[in-house]
Amino acid sequence: MPRKLRVPPLDRPFRIVLVEPEIPPNTGNIARLCAATQSDLHLCGPLGFRIDDKSVRRAGVDYWHLVRLHVHPDFETFATQHADSRVRLFSANGTRSYLDADLAPGDALVFGKESAGLPREILDRYQRDTYGIPTAGPVRSLNLSTAAAIVLYDALRRVGGLDGAALDPDGGVDFVR
Repeated sequence: MPRKLRVPPLDRPFRIVLVEPEIPPNTGNIARLCAATQSDLHLCGPLGFRIDDKSVRRAGVDYWHLVRLHVHPDFETFATQHADSRVRLFSANGTRSYLDADLAPGDALVFGKESAGLPREILDRYQRDTYGIPTAGPVRSLNLSTAAAIVLYDALRRVGGLDGAALDPDGGVDFVR
């Protein structure tokens, strides 16, 4: 088996929070991202698809068991249950760059649904903690899974979460929490 480049997981992982996600492949890609980075995935309903075992297997998602998944009926439930997490919103309508966001382990990195983004009441509530990803072209927005990957990997880089990368000795996973 080929050797893989690995890093140890953070003691306090980032939380990826999807509010009302609609497109199963985007959520599947983000689930893989969370499994690869040992980050928690929080889905806040209503969801635009099912995530039962049969649906996940049918979609060919063979890494779902590696995802630390939490499902909440809505964003308010997540916010109440995780009041210890600082909330950072990422929106196509953000007026400050994600590069300027103060990010720390344990933060909740929050993204909205594909068709409409984050609800206005959430954006208003966390107005000072809302950021966007700058683009040079006239596109309306980036794909949800692309945006989550950009923000999460940059957050990991900033806090030293990618330091100490090494090839695993036997192709196995040595750093799993």
